[in-house]
Amino acid sequence: MKLTDTGLQERSKWEAKGYILPSFDRGAMQHYTKENPIWVHFGAGNIFRVFPAALQQQLLNRGLSKAGIIVGEGFDYQIIDKVYAKHDNLTLMVTLKSDGSIDKEVIASVAYAYKCDPRFEQEWKFFTETFTKPSLQMVSFTITEKGYSLKGGNGEYYPQIVEDLANGPAKPTMFLSKLTALVYKRYQAKAGKLALVSMDNCSHNGQ
Repeated sequence: MKLTDTGLQERSKWEAKGYILPSFDRGAMQHYTKENPIWVHFGAGNIFRVFPAALQQQLLNRGLSKAGIIVGEGFDYQIIDKVYAKHDNLTLMVTLKSDGSIDKEVIASVAYAYKCDPRFEQEWKFFTETFTKPSLQMVSFTITEKGYSLKGGNGEYYPQIVEDLANGPAKPTMFLSKLTALVYKRYQAKAGKLALVSMDNCSHNGQ
């Protein structure tokens, strides 16, 4: 049993061991998502995989949505190569209940997962194309408090931010600079409004 698209074809083996499997057509979901993206999420860690991704899976299983989530990572690129790509963007959600029982579910709602960095030209192109599609409704984040930081303890902008401000949106290096460049691409394409939603557990978040 391997956590890959091929491995999941042996459904009976997974189900015999108590795993809950996705009930939607994943190939169709991926195709639809590429052409009609709705949701991009940045921050590919555990919080995302067991909360937002699991909720989107419920919508897909019930036929309430056709699109999955596009994941971008702006800091830890190893998580894309060693976790997402290695397992065809699948993940396991294991829930330990108060009575000692365990629920095990394969989460398959992530359609694509890429590094968000202009140095990876094809992956960056994917994000620029995604951001310029009118169907895109929301960009969400679980990037920790540091991900939003622009200034150091001395109150000055980080050197990388200063460089990004000087260089413009062509080749941003810091995450917020990359996000700004992508949103600017959308503005230039006149692709419509977009919700930017922080889902981090930060002090006063949401106020």
